[in-house]
Amino acid sequence: MIRFHYNLSPNPMKVALFLEEAGLPYEPIPVDTRAGDQFDPAFLGINPNAKVPAIVDGDVTVFDSNAILLYLAEKTGTFLPPDSQRGEMLSWLMFVATGIGPFSGQCVHFRHFAPKGQDYALERYVYEARRHWTLADARLRARPFLLGETYTLVDMALWGWARMVPFILGETAFEGLPNLRRFLDSVNARPAAQRAEALKGRHAFKAVMDEEARRFMFRAIGSGAAA
Repeated sequence: MIRFHYNLSPNPMKVALFLEEAGLPYEPIPVDTRAGDQFDPAFLGINPNAKVPAIVDGDVTVFDSNAILLYLAEKTGTFLPPDSQRGEMLSWLMFVATGIGPFSGQCVHFRHFAPKGQDYALERYVYEARRHWTLADARLRARPFLLGETYTLVDMALWGWARMVPFILGETAFEGLPNLRRFLDSVNARPAAQRAEALKGRHAFKAVMDEEARRFMFRAIGSGAAA
């Protein structure tokens, strides 16, 4: 059985969606990052980068959500496009991995958690997050899913973050992203997505962002440097 180390943030949730879609048996193991679980030596042995998600599948350990999606898709032979679209699949998967995720995450940080007075950083990340989401919306204008008519692992990667767009860009953000809104609604309607969301009731995670949580979330191990 796959051991799935997770919390409820976008990257673990996209892996949860794949596990549910593929019907793979898994054991969800909570990693409460606001309580510092990611720095436990046992977890650092699984992911030295101290991030979730990570999986242990027998003798195989995989971390980074997009690597996990690709590993699981290749392991099961499911939710992959035809070989003729492999380049396209890798391009959009990396678009989510290197664009959507990092810029959205930094946008959230500077909008909601960073000390005030960092206007340049805030404007930079809001602009880049919005630009990437606008590109995704444009891609979805003429097709139901990122690669066309077929639902794939790339859509699961996008879904993890798309759920958070109002928190990333503001409550009215979907008004300017109608194709993304349609996409999100269609994935949310899938039974596997509903089962993935039900993980919220499996374990309790620390909700408050107090000083201890800030230290664990935003500082590097053993230093005062920002993580």
